Amino acid sequence: MSRPMRERFWERFTLEELTPQEWEALCDGCGKCCLVKMEHPESGDVATLNVACRLLDIDSCRCGDYAHRFERVPECTQLSLANLDEFHWLPHSCAYRRLSEGRKLASWHPLRSGDDRRMHARGMSVRHFAVSEREVDEADYEAHIIDILPLRD
Repeated sequence: MSRPMRERFWERFTLEELTPQEWEALCDGCGKCCLVKMEHPESGDVATLNVACRLLDIDSCRCGDYAHRFERVPECTQLSLANLDEFHWLPHSCAYRRLSEGRKLASWHPLRSGDDRRMHARGMSVRHFAVSEREVDEADYEAHIIDILPLRD
């Protein structure tokens, strides 16, 4: 049985000190990390598409099979403390990124606001613009690019 999360743990403890349950709770459920990314083979730039993983429930912005996501989507990556720096494409709004950069959680974050309605209302999730990869032919991916992030030095 898991122990209860500590009160306001995101303000009181470093990322290294979080329990696995607290680490998971940091996810705001925006769905942005579930958007398809394409890396340019020569420049290393990362393009983000408005195309979401086939397992993402776009309305709830949650994985439809979180427990088995790695088996069902081999390219799915797990964010951890050990690999956080590899995910330079995480949005500036991401709780993991914010805390690793010494910033606080956004006021709309579900841990602060009590639910995810404020996040969705502020347009911080993919709910209003993402389409499932089941609906988009891979040959048309370039037409769905919404952001390009240059390779970090």
